[in-house]
Amino acid sequence: MGANRLKLGVLEPFGAEMSTSNSPLNYLRQIAIGAASGLLILVLIIGGFTLASTGSGSNPTASNTPTDSPTVTPTTDGRTCSIVDLASDKRLINLHAQVINPETNEVLFDLQGNDPAPTASVMKLLTAAAALQVLGPNYRVQTKVFADLDHPGQIVFVGAGDPTLSRVKVGKESVYVGAPKLNDLAVQINAWARATPITSIVLDSTYFTGATWEPGVPDSERTLGYQPLITALTVDGDRDNPTRETSPRSLDPVGRAGTALKKAIGSLATNASITQAQAGSNLLQIAYVQSQPISKWITHMLQVSDNTEAEYLARLVSKQLGYDGSFTSIDAAIKAALTRSGLDTTGLLLKDGSGESEDNRVTATFLNTLLKKILNSEGNFGVIKQGLPISGESGSLANRFTGDNVDATGHILAKTGWTKHVYSLAGLVTAKDGTDLTFSIATIGDVNDTAKEAIDNLATGIYRCGNKLSADIPKKIN
Repeated sequence: MGANRLKLGVLEPFGAEMSTSNSPLNYLRQIAIGAASGLLILVLIIGGFTLASTGSGSNPTASNTPTDSPTVTPTTDGRTCSIVDLASDKRLINLHAQVINPETNEVLFDLQGNDPAPTASVMKLLTAAAALQVLGPNYRVQTKVFADLDHPGQIVFVGAGDPTLSRVKVGKESVYVGAPKLNDLAVQINAWARATPITSIVLDSTYFTGATWEPGVPDSERTLGYQPLITALTVDGDRDNPTRETSPRSLDPVGRAGTALKKAIGSLATNASITQAQAGSNLLQIAYVQSQPISKWITHMLQVSDNTEAEYLARLVSKQLGYDGSFTSIDAAIKAALTRSGLDTTGLLLKDGSGESEDNRVTATFLNTLLKKILNSEGNFGVIKQGLPISGESGSLANRFTGDNVDATGHILAKTGWTKHVYSLAGLVTAKDGTDLTFSIATIGDVNDTAKEAIDNLATGIYRCGNKLSADIPKKIN
C-alpha cells in the first residue's frame, strides 16, 4: 500500500504585453522600504520570473539553496478550462489538490495545497529523493560473513540493510531481479569451512536500532504481506514467498535469514547452532555479496510501490547522515537530505519512508516543488523521473486511465498511493497543449477504491486543460 483552502500566490506577474501603468519602473516605485530592518528589498518580476537568483534555475545540480515554493498567481487571460466539476466529485472526500506550471511557477489550481496532509505511498518520492541526494544512485549495500577468531568454528552473519538479499537459488529470481544470493555467500563460506568446521552461526542485525515496526501502521500490513519488520539482516524482504510482491511476513526476519544461510551452506553447517548477538571484535572476513545499485531499488520501488525498499532506503539515509537507522530518526534524516537539495522542509512530519503511516504530514506545495526538480532532472533526480509509473502503460498505473480517460494514456508520470483513509496521486503531466505541469492530488477520510477513478478523472482534466486551466475551485469542499 502506500499510499489544503484556496491559497493562490501573492505575486502578480506582468503579462506579455504590459501597459504603461504596469511597467517595471512604476512597479519599482511601489516597493516598500522595511522600516524595522532597514533593508531595501527590490524585486523585479517580468512575465512571472524573478530576476534575482533563487538557486533553482537552470543549474542541473541539486542545490542546498532553499527553493521558492510556487506562489505566482496565474493571469486570467485565456484560462477558461475548468476542472471544478471533476474536483467536486463526491468520491474526492477532503480533497487536497494543486497544479503548478513549473516553468512560470504559477499556481493554476489550489485546494488546501498548503495544508499538511498524509500522503500514502506518494511519500516514496521524498524517500527516493533523499536517498539519491545523500547516497547517490550507485550506492550498494554489502552483506558480510566473518569468522570469529576468538571462537574457532563460529561464523558471524552481519546485516547492513539489504532487504533484497535472496534465498532463491541461482538461476531463479525473487521479486528483486538481479539481487545478490545467499548461495554466493555459501560458496565463499564453504571454501573457508573445509579447514575449519562450522559449529555456530551468529546473526548480527544491530546496524539499525530501535523498534522494528512503526506503531501508526496496522499490523495487518505485515500479515497480509505489504511490509516486514525492519531489521538490518533479512532475506527477500522477509516474504514467505520470495517470488510474490505481496506475501505474508514473519515475526523473526533475522532468524529466517540465519536458517536460510545454514541451509545454503549445507552439510558443512549441519550441526551448527544459530544465535542472535552483536559481532565480536576479533573478526576475519570470509565472504561478502553486494546489492545492486540503489537506483535499481528506486525504480522498482516506484513502479510497484514496494514498501520494503522504501523503509530500508530511509534507514540507509539515516545511517549515512550519522543517525541510528531507527524509525525515530527518519524525520530528521530525510529532512536533512531534502534540505541539501534546496527544499524547505518546514512543517513536514515524516514518520516512515513508505507512506504506510497515516501520521505523515506533507503539503501539496512541497510535493510540487520537489516534482519541479524531478521534472528538470536536477542532480540525480532523473532516476525518479525515469522510474515513475506511466498512465495506462506501466507499473501501478498500467491498468488505470482507461475508458473516458484513455486520451491521457502515456502523458502522465506519477506515483500512486493508498492506505485505509488516503488515496493519492502526484507527478508530472505533459498536457494536451504541450505544457509541462506538476500536480498533487489526495483524498482523505472515509474513502474507498472508487476514489482512484475520480482521481484519474481529475488528472485527465488537468491533462486536457494544460496551461488554460482556470484557477476556479469548488464552492464547497467535500
